[in-house]
Amino acid sequence: MTPTLIPAIISFLLTVMVLSYLFGDNPLFRFATHVFVGVSAGYVAVVAFYQVILPYLVFPLWNAPMIEKGLLLIPLILSALMLMKISPRLGWLGGPAVAYLVGVSAAVAIGGAVLGTIFPQTAAAIEPFDILDPNQVNPVESLFNGLVMLVATIGTLAYFHFGARRQADGSTKRNGLIEVFAWVGRLFVALTFGVLFAGVYTAALTALIERIHSLLNLFGSF
Repeated sequence: MTPTLIPAIISFLLTVMVLSYLFGDNPLFRFATHVFVGVSAGYVAVVAFYQVILPYLVFPLWNAPMIEKGLLLIPLILSALMLMKISPRLGWLGGPAVAYLVGVSAAVAIGGAVLGTIFPQTAAAIEPFDILDPNQVNPVESLFNGLVMLVATIGTLAYFHFGARRQADGSTKRNGLIEVFAWVGRLFVALTFGVLFAGVYTAALTALIERIHSLLNLFGSF
């Protein structure tokens, strides 16, 4: 048995275990998912140890000047406090470390969303209306695309606008103009979810074709 054949057989067995979910939840499928989660966790732990902990914590603590060593004690102490979450009795000690981690993560996520998504998308939505820009190859087409994006944006925002006026009979009704834009936004939201679903389905179908191709190659090697 060649060395390359052993991973192929293991891959074949795991593929069959995962596909066994077509017949319902069973021990084979659970075993395959546990293997996947375990291998993923082990891989992440090894990458974190060799690419984060060693180069950014252990080696600097060993070789860095005394001032930098003092600063590095802060993440070391926070990491140790987070490990206290393992114990039900000492779990409260990890509260400050978790709060710091959540705060930093939220700040990074908000900053990334504002600087990396909102501002660039706003600039990209304004750019098609600059018909005097010499870089515009086809100003009419660019203006049309900009209008479509503008209507889609306003319609989507109107779709998630829940303000409504209360009528005399106690019912609520939104403004007519907002209702029209909300209908347009509902259409664009449906199109967006349809495209996302098609993308996910295509990715899953591609993975299935790759697995079938691998299985055929495995059978052909015998």
